[in-house]
Amino acid sequence: MSHYQADDADHMEDDYEMEDVDDDIDEEFRAREMAGSDSDVDEYDHLVVLKKIVVLLQNNKVVDTSSAEARGGQDIQGIPWDRLSITREKYRQTRLEQYKNYENIPQSGEGSEKECKITKKGAMYYEFRRNSRSVKSTILHFQLRNLVWATSKHDVYLMSNFSVIHWSALTYNKTEVLNVLGHVAPNEKHPGSLLEGFTQTQVSTLAVKDNLLVAGGFQGELICKYLDRPGVSFCSRTTYDDNAITNAVEIYVTPSGAVHFTASNNDCGVRDFDMEKFQLSRHFTFPWPVNHTSLSPDGKLLVIVGDNPDGMLVDSKTGKTIMPLCGHRDYSFASAWHPDGTTFATGNQDKTCRVWDARNLSKSVAVLKGNLGAIRSIRYTSDGQFMAMAEPADFVHVFDAKNGYEKEQEIDFFGEISGMSFSPDTESLFIGVWDRTYGSLLQYGRRRNYAYLDSLI
Repeated sequence: MSHYQADDADHMEDDYEMEDVDDDIDEEFRAREMAGSDSDVDEYDHLVVLKKIVVLLQNNKVVDTSSAEARGGQDIQGIPWDRLSITREKYRQTRLEQYKNYENIPQSGEGSEKECKITKKGAMYYEFRRNSRSVKSTILHFQLRNLVWATSKHDVYLMSNFSVIHWSALTYNKTEVLNVLGHVAPNEKHPGSLLEGFTQTQVSTLAVKDNLLVAGGFQGELICKYLDRPGVSFCSRTTYDDNAITNAVEIYVTPSGAVHFTASNNDCGVRDFDMEKFQLSRHFTFPWPVNHTSLSPDGKLLVIVGDNPDGMLVDSKTGKTIMPLCGHRDYSFASAWHPDGTTFATGNQDKTCRVWDARNLSKSVAVLKGNLGAIRSIRYTSDGQFMAMAEPADFVHVFDAKNGYEKEQEIDFFGEISGMSFSPDTESLFIGVWDRTYGSLLQYGRRRNYAYLDSLI
Protein backbone atom coordinates (compact mmCIF):
# COMPACT_ATOMS: atom_id res chain seq x y z
CA MET A 1 0.00 0.00 0.00
CA SER A 2 1.03 3.59 -0.44
CA HIS A 3 3.34 4.87 2.27
CA TYR A 4 1.21 7.43 4.07
CA GLN A 5 2.31 10.34 6.19
CA ALA A 6 -0.12 12.54 8.07
CA ASP A 7 -0.26 14.55 11.23
CA ASP A 8 -2.25 12.55 13.74
CA ALA A 9 -5.49 12.50 11.80
CA ASP A 10 -5.78 16.28 11.63
CA HIS A 11 -8.48 15.84 9.00
CA MET A 12 -10.89 14.63 11.66
CA GLU A 13 -12.34 17.03 14.21
CA ASP A 14 -14.43 16.14 17.23
CA ASP A 15 -18.11 15.74 16.34
CA TYR A 16 -17.56 17.19 12.87
CA GLU A 17 -18.73 20.61 14.03
CA MET A 18 -19.60 23.06 11.26
CA GLU A 19 -19.11 26.48 12.82
CA ASP A 20 -17.86 28.00 9.59
CA VAL A 21 -19.68 26.43 6.65
CA ASP A 22 -17.40 27.58 3.83
CA ASP A 23 -14.15 26.81 5.63
CA ASP A 24 -15.32 23.43 6.86
CA ILE A 25 -16.54 22.25 3.48
CA ASP A 26 -13.33 23.39 1.78
CA GLU A 27 -11.27 21.70 4.49
CA GLU A 28 -13.34 18.54 4.09
CA PHE A 29 -12.43 18.16 0.46
CA ARG A 30 -8.77 18.94 1.04
CA ALA A 31 -8.76 16.28 3.74
CA ARG A 32 -10.50 13.74 1.54
CA GLU A 33 -7.90 14.15 -1.17
CA MET A 34 -5.17 13.74 1.42
CA ALA A 35 -6.47 10.82 3.41
CA GLY A 36 -10.11 9.91 3.22
CA SER A 37 -10.95 9.35 -0.42
CA ASP A 38 -9.80 7.09 -3.22
CA SER A 39 -10.80 9.66 -5.80
CA ASP A 40 -8.13 11.93 -7.22
CA VAL A 41 -10.71 14.14 -9.01
CA ASP A 42 -11.11 17.79 -8.07
CA GLU A 43 -14.42 17.54 -6.23
CA TYR A 44 -14.95 21.26 -5.76
CA ASP A 45 -17.65 21.00 -8.44
CA HIS A 46 -19.84 19.51 -5.73
CA LEU A 47 -19.31 22.31 -3.21
CA VAL A 48 -22.42 24.26 -4.13
CA VAL A 49 -24.63 21.25 -3.55
CA LEU A 50 -22.95 20.18 -0.32
CA LYS A 51 -22.82 23.68 1.13
CA LYS A 52 -26.58 23.87 0.73
CA ILE A 53 -26.88 20.53 2.48
CA VAL A 54 -24.78 21.81 5.36
CA VAL A 55 -26.91 24.95 5.70
CA LEU A 56 -30.06 22.86 5.76
CA LEU A 57 -28.61 20.53 8.34
CA GLN A 58 -27.61 23.47 10.50
CA ASN A 59 -31.17 24.72 10.45
CA ASN A 60 -32.66 21.31 11.12
CA LYS A 61 -31.65 18.94 13.88
CA VAL A 62 -29.92 15.90 12.43
CA VAL A 63 -31.89 12.78 13.25
CA ASP A 64 -31.62 9.11 12.40
CA THR A 65 -33.59 7.57 9.57
CA SER A 66 -35.76 4.55 10.31
CA SER A 67 -36.99 1.89 7.90
CA ALA A 68 -40.54 3.27 8.16
CA GLU A 69 -39.35 6.75 7.19
CA ALA A 70 -37.38 5.32 4.27
CA ARG A 71 -40.45 3.43 3.06
CA GLY A 72 -42.31 6.72 3.26
CA GLY A 73 -39.91 8.28 0.81
CA GLN A 74 -37.31 9.89 3.07
CA ASP A 75 -33.71 9.69 1.93
CA ILE A 76 -31.92 7.02 3.97
CA GLN A 77 -29.14 9.47 4.84
CA GLY A 78 -31.49 12.33 5.62
CA ILE A 79 -30.31 14.45 2.68
CA PRO A 80 -33.15 16.89 1.79
CA TRP A 81 -32.99 16.55 -1.99
CA ASP A 82 -36.39 18.18 -2.46
CA ARG A 83 -34.93 21.43 -1.10
CA LEU A 84 -31.79 21.41 -3.24
CA SER A 85 -31.17 22.65 -6.75
CA ILE A 86 -30.09 19.21 -7.93
CA THR A 87 -31.84 15.84 -7.84
CA ARG A 88 -30.34 12.74 -6.29
CA GLU A 89 -30.26 11.09 -9.70
CA LYS A 90 -28.35 13.97 -11.25
CA TYR A 91 -25.88 14.10 -8.40
CA ARG A 92 -25.34 10.35 -8.66
CA GLN A 93 -24.65 10.65 -12.38
CA THR A 94 -22.15 13.43 -11.69
CA ARG A 95 -20.34 11.26 -9.16
CA LEU A 96 -20.18 8.33 -11.58
CA GLU A 97 -18.78 10.56 -14.32
CA GLN A 98 -16.24 12.50 -12.26
CA TYR A 99 -14.99 10.12 -9.58
CA LYS A 100 -11.52 8.90 -10.52
CA ASN A 101 -10.25 5.67 -9.05
CA TYR A 102 -6.92 5.71 -7.22
CA GLU A 103 -4.42 3.51 -9.07
CA ASN A 104 -0.84 2.45 -8.37
CA ILE A 105 -0.61 1.12 -11.92
CA PRO A 106 -1.99 3.67 -14.42
CA GLN A 107 -5.17 2.72 -16.30
CA SER A 108 -5.39 -0.62 -14.52
CA GLY A 109 -9.17 -0.50 -14.54
CA GLU A 110 -9.51 0.16 -18.24
CA GLY A 111 -8.99 -3.31 -19.64
CA SER A 112 -10.91 -5.42 -17.17
CA GLU A 113 -14.48 -4.71 -18.26
CA LYS A 114 -14.55 -7.28 -21.05
CA GLU A 115 -13.72 -10.01 -18.53
CA CYS A 116 -16.42 -9.02 -16.06
CA LYS A 117 -19.48 -11.11 -15.45
CA ILE A 118 -22.78 -9.52 -16.46
CA THR A 119 -24.95 -9.68 -13.38
CA LYS A 120 -28.64 -9.03 -12.92
CA LYS A 121 -29.14 -6.08 -10.60
CA GLY A 122 -32.23 -5.28 -8.56
CA ALA A 123 -32.16 -8.15 -6.07
CA MET A 124 -33.15 -7.41 -2.46
CA TYR A 125 -31.33 -9.66 -0.01
CA TYR A 126 -30.90 -7.13 2.80
CA GLU A 127 -33.46 -4.44 3.65
CA PHE A 128 -32.68 -1.01 5.05
CA ARG A 129 -33.30 -0.87 8.80
CA ARG A 130 -31.70 2.29 10.14
CA ASN A 131 -29.19 5.04 9.54
CA SER A 132 -27.58 6.10 12.82
CA ARG A 133 -26.18 9.62 12.50
CA SER A 134 -24.84 9.74 16.05
CA VAL A 135 -22.29 7.06 15.16
CA LYS A 136 -19.33 8.71 13.45
CA SER A 137 -17.28 6.09 11.66
CA THR A 138 -13.89 7.42 10.55
CA ILE A 139 -10.98 6.49 8.27
CA LEU A 140 -7.29 7.17 8.77
CA HIS A 141 -5.76 5.66 5.61
CA PHE A 142 -7.60 5.95 2.32
CA GLN A 143 -6.68 2.44 1.14
CA LEU A 144 -7.52 0.57 4.36
CA ARG A 145 -11.22 0.02 4.95
CA ASN A 146 -11.63 -2.72 7.57
CA LEU A 147 -12.81 -0.62 10.50
CA VAL A 148 -16.34 -2.00 11.13
CA TRP A 149 -17.04 -5.37 12.78
CA ALA A 150 -20.29 -6.95 13.97
CA THR A 151 -20.24 -9.57 16.71
CA SER A 152 -24.02 -10.11 16.72
CA LYS A 153 -27.01 -8.78 14.83
CA HIS A 154 -27.26 -5.99 17.41
CA ASP A 155 -23.61 -5.35 18.32
CA VAL A 156 -21.06 -3.58 16.15
CA TYR A 157 -17.60 -2.14 16.80
CA LEU A 158 -15.99 0.65 14.78
CA MET A 159 -13.31 3.33 14.80
CA SER A 160 -14.38 6.86 15.59
CA ASN A 161 -11.33 9.16 15.58
CA PHE A 162 -9.08 7.81 18.36
CA SER A 163 -11.76 5.61 19.94
CA VAL A 164 -13.09 2.13 19.31
CA ILE A 165 -16.83 2.43 19.82
CA HIS A 166 -19.42 -0.25 20.57
CA TRP A 167 -22.83 0.50 19.12
CA SER A 168 -25.98 -1.35 20.15
CA ALA A 169 -28.52 -1.47 17.35
CA LEU A 170 -31.02 -2.68 19.96
CA THR A 171 -30.78 0.17 22.48
CA TYR A 172 -29.19 2.80 20.21
CA ASN A 173 -26.46 3.38 22.77
CA LYS A 174 -22.77 3.82 22.05
CA THR A 175 -19.94 3.03 24.45
CA GLU A 176 -16.24 3.74 24.21
CA VAL A 177 -14.36 0.46 24.44
CA LEU A 178 -10.80 1.64 23.82
CA ASN A 179 -9.25 5.10 23.61
CA VAL A 180 -5.82 5.31 21.98
CA LEU A 181 -5.39 9.09 22.03
CA GLY A 182 -3.41 9.00 25.25
CA HIS A 183 -1.22 6.30 26.74
CA VAL A 184 -2.28 2.67 26.33
CA ALA A 185 -0.38 -0.09 28.18
CA PRO A 186 -1.21 -3.72 29.01
CA ASN A 187 -2.39 -4.47 32.53
CA GLU A 188 -1.44 -8.13 32.12
CA LYS A 189 2.12 -9.46 32.00
CA HIS A 190 2.97 -11.82 29.14
CA PRO A 191 6.36 -12.69 27.60
CA GLY A 192 6.99 -10.48 24.58
CA SER A 193 4.37 -7.91 25.52
CA LEU A 194 5.52 -4.27 25.48
CA LEU A 195 4.71 -3.25 29.02
CA GLU A 196 5.45 0.40 28.25
CA GLY A 197 2.62 0.39 25.71
CA PHE A 198 1.96 3.14 23.17
CA THR A 199 0.94 6.79 23.06
CA GLN A 200 -1.38 8.38 20.49
CA THR A 201 -1.70 5.30 18.32
CA GLN A 202 -3.01 5.97 14.83
CA VAL A 203 -5.20 2.94 14.18
CA SER A 204 -4.98 1.78 10.57
CA THR A 205 -6.95 -1.45 10.87
CA LEU A 206 -9.22 -3.29 13.27
CA ALA A 207 -10.64 -6.74 13.89
CA VAL A 208 -13.21 -7.92 16.45
CA LYS A 209 -14.36 -11.50 16.83
CA ASP A 210 -16.23 -12.98 19.79
CA ASN A 211 -14.56 -11.35 22.81
CA LEU A 212 -11.25 -10.36 21.23
CA LEU A 213 -10.44 -6.95 19.75
CA VAL A 214 -7.18 -6.30 17.91
CA ALA A 215 -6.19 -2.84 16.66
CA GLY A 216 -3.24 -2.34 14.31
CA GLY A 217 -1.35 0.93 13.98
CA PHE A 218 0.70 3.03 11.59
CA GLN A 219 3.97 2.22 13.37
CA GLY A 220 3.43 -1.54 13.52
CA GLU A 221 1.54 -1.38 16.81
CA LEU A 222 -0.77 -4.21 17.84
CA ILE A 223 -3.16 -3.65 20.76
CA CYS A 224 -5.14 -6.64 22.00
CA LYS A 225 -8.11 -6.33 24.32
CA TYR A 226 -10.59 -8.91 25.55
CA LEU A 227 -14.02 -7.31 25.73
CA ASP A 228 -14.93 -9.21 28.90
CA ARG A 229 -11.82 -8.04 30.76
CA PRO A 230 -10.83 -4.58 31.98
CA GLY A 231 -7.94 -2.83 30.29
CA VAL A 232 -5.63 -4.11 27.56
CA SER A 233 -4.19 -7.63 27.65
CA PHE A 234 -1.30 -7.47 25.20
CA CYS A 235 0.73 -4.92 23.23
CA SER A 236 3.32 -5.66 20.57
CA ARG A 237 5.17 -3.88 17.79
CA THR A 238 5.59 -6.02 14.70
CA THR A 239 8.53 -4.05 13.33
CA TYR A 240 10.54 -0.89 13.80
CA ASP A 241 10.95 -0.36 10.06
CA ASP A 242 10.07 3.06 8.69
CA ASN A 243 7.39 1.48 6.52
CA ALA A 244 5.72 -0.35 9.37
CA ILE A 245 1.98 0.17 8.96
CA THR A 246 -0.30 -2.72 9.89
CA ASN A 247 -2.56 -3.15 6.87
CA ALA A 248 -4.96 -5.84 8.07
CA VAL A 249 -5.73 -8.15 10.99
CA GLU A 250 -7.72 -11.38 10.89
CA ILE A 251 -8.82 -13.22 14.04
CA TYR A 252 -9.51 -16.95 13.78
CA VAL A 253 -9.95 -20.05 15.91
CA THR A 254 -7.81 -23.12 15.23
CA PRO A 255 -9.33 -26.63 14.97
CA SER A 256 -8.14 -27.23 18.54
CA GLY A 257 -10.05 -24.16 19.74
CA ALA A 258 -7.09 -21.82 20.26
CA VAL A 259 -7.59 -18.16 19.36
CA HIS A 260 -5.04 -16.69 16.92
CA PHE A 261 -4.77 -13.63 14.75
CA THR A 262 -2.79 -12.87 11.60
CA ALA A 263 -1.30 -9.42 10.96
CA SER A 264 -0.46 -8.26 7.41
CA ASN A 265 2.20 -5.59 7.32
CA ASN A 266 3.78 -3.09 4.94
CA ASP A 267 7.25 -4.46 5.80
CA CYS A 268 6.34 -7.48 3.60
CA GLY A 269 5.67 -9.65 6.63
CA VAL A 270 2.75 -11.81 7.75
CA ARG A 271 2.78 -12.71 11.43
CA ASP A 272 0.62 -15.18 13.31
CA PHE A 273 0.00 -14.59 17.03
CA ASP A 274 -1.20 -17.24 19.49
CA MET A 275 -3.51 -15.49 21.94
CA GLU A 276 -3.61 -18.47 24.29
CA LYS A 277 0.11 -18.03 24.89
CA PHE A 278 0.24 -14.33 23.97
CA GLN A 279 3.19 -14.79 21.65
CA LEU A 280 4.27 -14.78 18.02
CA SER A 281 3.91 -18.27 16.56
CA ARG A 282 4.88 -17.78 12.87
CA HIS A 283 6.46 -15.08 10.72
CA PHE A 284 6.59 -15.24 6.93
CA THR A 285 8.21 -12.73 4.58
CA PHE A 286 7.13 -12.06 1.00
CA PRO A 287 8.60 -10.06 -1.91
CA TRP A 288 6.22 -7.08 -1.52
CA PRO A 289 4.12 -5.31 1.13
CA VAL A 290 1.19 -7.48 2.21
CA ASN A 291 -2.13 -5.63 2.31
CA HIS A 292 -4.48 -8.43 3.30
CA THR A 293 -4.43 -12.09 4.29
CA SER A 294 -7.23 -14.64 4.62
CA LEU A 295 -7.01 -18.09 6.19
CA SER A 296 -9.03 -20.97 4.76
CA PRO A 297 -11.72 -22.48 7.01
CA ASP A 298 -9.63 -25.63 7.57
CA GLY A 299 -6.61 -23.51 8.52
CA LYS A 300 -4.32 -25.00 5.86
CA LEU A 301 -4.15 -22.28 3.21
CA LEU A 302 -3.46 -18.54 3.22
CA VAL A 303 -4.47 -16.07 0.54
CA ILE A 304 -1.83 -13.33 0.33
CA VAL A 305 -2.48 -10.09 -1.57
CA GLY A 306 -0.55 -6.83 -1.62
CA ASP A 307 1.53 -4.42 -3.67
CA ASN A 308 1.69 -6.69 -6.68
CA PRO A 309 -0.96 -7.50 -9.30
CA ASP A 310 -0.48 -11.22 -8.65
CA GLY A 311 -1.50 -12.65 -5.30
CA MET A 312 -0.45 -15.96 -3.78
CA LEU A 313 -2.00 -19.04 -2.26
CA VAL A 314 0.47 -20.33 0.34
CA ASP A 315 0.80 -23.09 2.91
CA SER A 316 -0.23 -21.62 6.26
CA LYS A 317 2.31 -23.70 8.20
CA THR A 318 5.39 -23.09 6.04
CA GLY A 319 4.58 -19.93 4.07
CA LYS A 320 5.63 -21.66 0.85
CA THR A 321 3.81 -20.64 -2.31
CA ILE A 322 1.40 -23.23 -3.67
CA MET A 323 0.22 -21.23 -6.66
CA PRO A 324 0.27 -17.60 -7.84
CA LEU A 325 -3.05 -15.84 -8.43
CA CYS A 326 -2.79 -14.17 -11.83
CA GLY A 327 -5.37 -11.89 -13.41
CA HIS A 328 -5.60 -8.62 -11.48
CA ARG A 329 -3.98 -5.52 -12.99
CA ASP A 330 -3.16 -3.45 -9.90
CA TYR A 331 -2.55 -3.81 -6.17
CA SER A 332 -5.03 -5.77 -4.05
CA PHE A 333 -6.38 -4.81 -0.62
CA ALA A 334 -9.10 -7.37 0.13
CA SER A 335 -9.60 -11.12 0.30
CA ALA A 336 -12.05 -13.55 1.88
CA TRP A 337 -12.77 -17.29 1.90
CA HIS A 338 -16.16 -18.78 1.21
CA PRO A 339 -17.19 -21.01 4.15
CA ASP A 340 -17.06 -24.05 1.85
CA GLY A 341 -13.26 -23.79 1.94
CA THR A 342 -13.03 -24.26 -1.81
CA THR A 343 -13.58 -20.80 -3.23
CA PHE A 344 -12.27 -17.42 -2.20
CA ALA A 345 -12.33 -13.85 -3.51
CA THR A 346 -9.81 -11.04 -3.95
CA GLY A 347 -10.46 -7.30 -4.37
CA ASN A 348 -8.23 -4.99 -6.39
CA GLN A 349 -7.66 -1.39 -7.42
CA ASP A 350 -8.48 -2.42 -11.00
CA LYS A 351 -12.13 -2.10 -9.83
CA THR A 352 -12.74 -5.84 -9.81
CA CYS A 353 -13.33 -8.68 -7.42
CA ARG A 354 -12.13 -12.06 -8.67
CA VAL A 355 -13.57 -15.32 -7.40
CA TRP A 356 -11.20 -18.29 -7.39
CA ASP A 357 -11.53 -22.06 -7.04
CA ALA A 358 -8.62 -23.44 -5.00
CA ARG A 359 -8.78 -26.71 -6.96
CA ASN A 360 -7.96 -24.94 -10.23
CA LEU A 361 -6.15 -21.61 -9.99
CA SER A 362 -5.19 -21.29 -13.64
CA LYS A 363 -7.76 -18.50 -13.88
CA SER A 364 -10.52 -16.98 -11.77
CA VAL A 365 -13.99 -18.44 -12.10
CA ALA A 366 -15.74 -15.05 -12.03
CA VAL A 367 -14.77 -11.38 -12.33
CA LEU A 368 -17.17 -8.92 -10.69
CA LYS A 369 -17.13 -5.21 -11.45
CA GLY A 370 -17.70 -2.17 -9.26
CA ASN A 371 -19.02 1.24 -10.30
CA LEU A 372 -16.60 3.85 -8.99
CA GLY A 373 -13.33 2.37 -7.88
CA ALA A 374 -11.24 -0.22 -6.10
CA ILE A 375 -12.76 -3.13 -4.22
CA ARG A 376 -11.53 -2.34 -0.71
CA SER A 377 -13.38 -4.92 1.39
CA ILE A 378 -14.96 -8.36 0.87
CA ARG A 379 -17.15 -10.38 3.25
CA TYR A 380 -19.06 -13.66 2.99
CA THR A 381 -22.02 -14.56 5.17
CA SER A 382 -21.32 -17.45 7.53
CA ASP A 383 -23.79 -19.68 5.65
CA GLY A 384 -22.08 -18.92 2.34
CA GLN A 385 -25.25 -17.62 0.74
CA PHE A 386 -24.02 -14.08 0.06
CA MET A 387 -20.83 -12.19 -0.66
CA ALA A 388 -20.54 -8.43 -0.19
CA MET A 389 -17.89 -6.25 -1.77
CA ALA A 390 -17.35 -2.59 -0.89
CA GLU A 391 -16.00 0.12 -3.15
CA PRO A 392 -14.11 3.07 -1.63
CA ALA A 393 -17.28 5.15 -1.67
CA ASP A 394 -21.02 5.09 -2.37
CA PHE A 395 -21.58 1.42 -3.26
CA VAL A 396 -21.74 -1.95 -1.53
CA HIS A 397 -22.65 -4.91 -3.75
CA VAL A 398 -24.27 -8.05 -2.30
CA PHE A 399 -24.11 -11.12 -4.56
CA ASP A 400 -25.95 -14.43 -4.37
CA ALA A 401 -22.79 -16.54 -4.02
CA LYS A 402 -24.57 -19.88 -3.79
CA ASN A 403 -26.15 -19.36 -7.18
CA GLY A 404 -23.09 -18.42 -9.19
CA TYR A 405 -22.97 -14.67 -8.51
CA GLU A 406 -25.60 -14.18 -11.21
CA LYS A 407 -27.69 -11.68 -9.22
CA GLU A 408 -26.74 -8.76 -7.03
CA GLN A 409 -28.19 -6.15 -4.74
CA GLU A 410 -26.59 -2.73 -5.14
CA ILE A 411 -26.69 -0.63 -1.97
CA ASP A 412 -26.37 3.01 -3.04
CA PHE A 413 -25.54 6.01 -0.80
CA PHE A 414 -23.06 8.89 -0.61
CA GLY A 415 -19.84 8.87 1.38
CA GLU A 416 -16.54 7.08 1.91
CA ILE A 417 -16.86 3.52 3.25
CA SER A 418 -14.88 2.85 6.43
CA GLY A 419 -15.84 -0.82 6.55
CA MET A 420 -18.68 -3.30 6.40
CA SER A 421 -19.59 -6.44 8.31
CA PHE A 422 -22.19 -9.17 8.29
CA SER A 423 -23.26 -10.36 11.72
CA PRO A 424 -22.19 -13.94 12.51
CA ASP A 425 -25.79 -15.14 12.24
CA THR A 426 -26.11 -13.41 8.80
CA GLU A 427 -29.13 -11.37 9.97
CA SER A 428 -27.51 -7.93 9.84
CA LEU A 429 -25.21 -6.00 7.53
CA PHE A 430 -23.52 -2.86 8.88
CA ILE A 431 -21.80 -0.25 6.70
CA GLY A 432 -19.69 2.59 8.09
CA VAL A 433 -19.96 5.86 6.16
CA TRP A 434 -17.31 8.52 6.71
CA ASP A 435 -18.25 12.06 5.82
CA ARG A 436 -17.94 15.29 7.78
CA THR A 437 -21.53 16.27 6.99
CA TYR A 438 -23.50 13.03 6.99
CA GLY A 439 -21.21 10.31 8.29
CA SER A 440 -23.11 7.48 9.96
CA LEU A 441 -23.63 3.76 10.42
CA LEU A 442 -26.04 2.10 8.02
CA GLN A 443 -27.83 -1.04 9.16
CA TYR A 444 -29.53 -3.56 6.88
CA GLY A 445 -31.44 -6.69 7.87
CA ARG A 446 -31.65 -9.96 5.98
CA ARG A 447 -34.85 -10.28 4.04
CA ARG A 448 -36.72 -13.48 4.81
CA ASN A 449 -39.54 -15.04 2.90
CA TYR A 450 -42.22 -15.96 5.38
CA ALA A 451 -44.98 -16.42 2.81
CA TYR A 452 -46.10 -19.59 4.55
CA LEU A 453 -47.40 -17.40 7.41
CA ASP A 454 -49.89 -15.78 5.05
CA SER A 455 -52.13 -18.79 5.42
CA LEU A 456 -52.43 -18.07 9.11
CA ILE A 457 -53.60 -14.47 8.68
